[in-house]
Amino acid sequence: MDWSYCGKINNKEINKVVTIKGWIKKNRKLGSLLFLDVADRYGIVQVVVEENNKFFDAVLSVTRESVVEITGTVSQRKNVNKTLPNGDIEIKLEDFKLISKSETTPLIIEEQTDALEEIRLKYRYLDLRRPNIQKNIIFRSKLINAIRNYLISREFVETETPILSKATPEGARDYIVPTRTKPNAFYALPQSPQIYKQLLMVAGLNRYFQIAKCFRDEDLRADRQPEFTQLDLEMSFSNEQMIMDIIEKMFVKVFNEILNVELKIPFQKMSYDIAMNEYGSDKPDLRYDLKLKDGSYYFKNTTFNVIKNAISEGKALKYIIVENAFFDKKQIESLRKFAKDNKAYDLMYLSFENKIIDGSVKKIEEAIIAKIFSDNNITKGTLFMVVDHKNVANQSLGAVRNELGNILGLKKPNEYRFVWIIDWPLFEYNDEVKRYQAAHHPFTAPSEETIHNFDKEMSSAKARAYDIVLNGFEVGGGSIRITNTEIQDRMFKAIGLSEKEIKSKFGFLLNAFKYGVPPHGGIALGLDRLLMLLTNSDSIRDVIAFPKNSHGIDLMMETPSEVDEKELDPLFLTINKKG
Repeated sequence: MDWSYCGKINNKEINKVVTIKGWIKKNRKLGSLLFLDVADRYGIVQVVVEENNKFFDAVLSVTRESVVEITGTVSQRKNVNKTLPNGDIEIKLEDFKLISKSETTPLIIEEQTDALEEIRLKYRYLDLRRPNIQKNIIFRSKLINAIRNYLISREFVETETPILSKATPEGARDYIVPTRTKPNAFYALPQSPQIYKQLLMVAGLNRYFQIAKCFRDEDLRADRQPEFTQLDLEMSFSNEQMIMDIIEKMFVKVFNEILNVELKIPFQKMSYDIAMNEYGSDKPDLRYDLKLKDGSYYFKNTTFNVIKNAISEGKALKYIIVENAFFDKKQIESLRKFAKDNKAYDLMYLSFENKIIDGSVKKIEEAIIAKIFSDNNITKGTLFMVVDHKNVANQSLGAVRNELGNILGLKKPNEYRFVWIIDWPLFEYNDEVKRYQAAHHPFTAPSEETIHNFDKEMSSAKARAYDIVLNGFEVGGGSIRITNTEIQDRMFKAIGLSEKEIKSKFGFLLNAFKYGVPPHGGIALGLDRLLMLLTNSDSIRDVIAFPKNSHGIDLMMETPSEVDEKELDPLFLTINKKG
């Protein structure tokens, strides 16, 4: 290579002539000297142009973000810039070429920008020049490469599976793709490679993995995209512990390699019931305590009718007590909103200090409040309570706990707390359709304790499933699969599939199981969400090169977009004008 990278030039090259190519980040004139900051993905180097240089006027007129080629001699800087790795050197310009002139950019291309996300996504190719976003994309490459190398070293086979696939019930709506080869028939984009990877186990590959593109047509949020990337993994002749061991050791290796962080294994394991009862969430953030506690028994003899009547109706009173912390009106209203948004009627709160009680429910007997604080060995602080059906009380107070972690600054950005959530329900009740559906997916094996009656006592059936949670986010989930055709048939029928639907959707899978299927299980890790956490980003959009916005729209490509009706004719489709 006959030129050097801007960020790689250092003091070992003093007095050498070098050529650089990059983007102008700053162009400033100080007296008789002109200073340029020229950058590429490796960093910035300062270039100096003296007033008697024949290129002085040409360089002075060049706009920021123009692409240039500069040749000059590396020299020692008089005033060292300690914020740059090569801030002790500069290049004295001897030759100059303008490769591509830039217009004024619609956003500031620096670590901090004033552009709204809408502008950033519309001009994503410019947003990607910002050092922090570039750093995220490069980090993404390193993470995926480290994962791939580890799994290959453990004899996993990387195998691609189809993108054009079959619609299957996996918890979200499918993206449907028409085809001209078969009238009134459609492909579906895969929500996951679930069935394919199970068939790979039937095929005898034993250990499979894939960095897989997946698609789900579901409501979006900061940690969701309509298309996302996951590490997909499956193992034959495995059990829960074997899969957990592989994942834990992979994280130990990867975190050490790319973050220089030492993780301790085994990771903590916690049952789903304990997670919900003590943290109000199936993805608890264990970087801080603030557990939910049941306080119903304190109020057996209360005269405060709101609580008394609720408890007599079988509802639960759950509370969080925060030591040495008091909250202003704005914070209280914010916490109340979190509780109400999670189905609670309201959030009760009381402060306790020097035996003085204040808050939203002053009619509660002082002795009860004093007893709660005393039993928790707390002399002063704030008590938050929700009285409601147990699941509502847990969920709403869990949301309050999560926000308390933000308000109190308890979520340390460089602390990593993994936990496995186990003993999951096999089914969850869907209020909209008034029936049970698979809590994970219909290929998850029932637990040994409930396998005989899982389809009869669906509310208590447990699954051989496991989620891995990091700092309050689910970063992966998996299960041991059903490999017995009779059990699989019972599962399909339990979630309401008819014989015709079973044969149409999954006949090929059940047929494959007739020819010798090994017991197997696996897991999928959401790489975008994991990367968001490891880079301390606010959104997964900051770790994806070309993301959609919160409405699933690509503002840069302006998609989804309209299609000419003539292009729809071969697909046997017409446009609904009323839509």
